[in-house]
Amino acid sequence: MTATLSGPRRGAPGDGADRLVVFLHGYGADGEDLIGIADMLAPHLPRTRFLAPNAPWRCRNNPMGYEWFPIPWMDGSTEAEMQAAFTASVSLLNGWLDGLPAAEGIGPERTVLVGFSQGTMMALHVGLRRDPGPAGIVGFSGRLLMPERLSEIVARPPVLLVHGDQDPLIPAASMAEAAEALSAAGVPVKTHLSRGVGHGIGPDGLGLALGFIRERLP
Repeated sequence: MTATLSGPRRGAPGDGADRLVVFLHGYGADGEDLIGIADMLAPHLPRTRFLAPNAPWRCRNNPMGYEWFPIPWMDGSTEAEMQAAFTASVSLLNGWLDGLPAAEGIGPERTVLVGFSQGTMMALHVGLRRDPGPAGIVGFSGRLLMPERLSEIVARPPVLLVHGDQDPLIPAASMAEAAEALSAAGVPVKTHLSRGVGHGIGPDGLGLALGFIRERLP
């Protein structure tokens, strides 16, 4: 098991940054898969550092990429293996986030988590259980894991959920289900359905994410 997380970074170096955006990639990808978004956001988010850690496990279906946990119906893993990897990934991601204030000089109140697919699942599960929580969470093309456990959450940062209406992997209905559960738990949620977009990030969704980040990190 990886002792810590690492991955690509972009944006303001050294003391030039006072806000942080953390990208959490999807199943079978890596930090490079999302860090390119930083190049599009950076001109509109000065003094911002972007980090995209790789998940801790090599993906069973794509050994060139990583996974936060295996997916039984996709890779033949067992439920026990999935749960064990998920629990370990949650611990590692929490530990990595715990170290960011010292490593980057930026606290959680100036940090936004941005997840895609499986990364959205991790961002929602971990971000809402941190004290203090992040300034906000953006989730693309994902779903809320274990909504029955929302009684565990200790933070309620604003959340933006974006989903493509043509997503063949995670149904767009997952966004509405997540929003309903989060709202019932007292988490402020905004949603957006990207028309004609599959399992990806459309320009409209990215624009909304930029506005949300700027609002949360003024």
